[in-house]
Amino acid sequence: MLGSFVGIADYGAFVAAIIIFLAIPGPGNLALITSTSKGGISGGLGATLGVIAGDQVLLWAAVAGVSALMAAYPAAFHAVQWLGAAYLAWLGAKMLLAKPGAAPILQIRPHHYFRQALLITLLNPKAIVFYLAFFPLFVDPAQHQGLKTFAVMAATIAQLTFLYGLVAVLLTYTLAERLRANPKVSAALEKAAGMFLIGFGIKLALSK
Repeated sequence: MLGSFVGIADYGAFVAAIIIFLAIPGPGNLALITSTSKGGISGGLGATLGVIAGDQVLLWAAVAGVSALMAAYPAAFHAVQWLGAAYLAWLGAKMLLAKPGAAPILQIRPHHYFRQALLITLLNPKAIVFYLAFFPLFVDPAQHQGLKTFAVMAATIAQLTFLYGLVAVLLTYTLAERLRANPKVSAALEKAAGMFLIGFGIKLALSK
């Protein structure tokens, strides 16, 4: 079994847990949906790669013990937390206040979608703490192989995120093509996305 070989206690359960977490609604999922509706498949895939890159930075930061540093200096943690909350709220407000026919809030060029999703992912310091608490659940102390074990975990998360993002992008693109025929519905969905972003920002700001 791959799990026992690389020091992961239950690789199947690890994969299942990641898939469940990916499906939970959050800023990352919203970035994928909004990017696809605005920029098509290329925009959605750009956002997917942005989420993957942000996740990789955060999970390796967790492995390096950054969360312990942030716990020792709570002011730094809360500063990043508030920065992330403000960024999400700012994006949401721009979407709510956008006039019909105005330029899209999220840029159409794929590398802009990548950058947008990357920032949304990185500006969530809770993810570092999550990874530090999540990884030990699946590490087999008797078979652990140091960085190799964490590297397999990181690669698995990246691959699953890409596959999940690809499915989400294709489904969203199919629906978006139909919605473009009805500008009123499309505008209403953009306003709803803006409200959700503001909500995520408030939740992040108020979380302990």
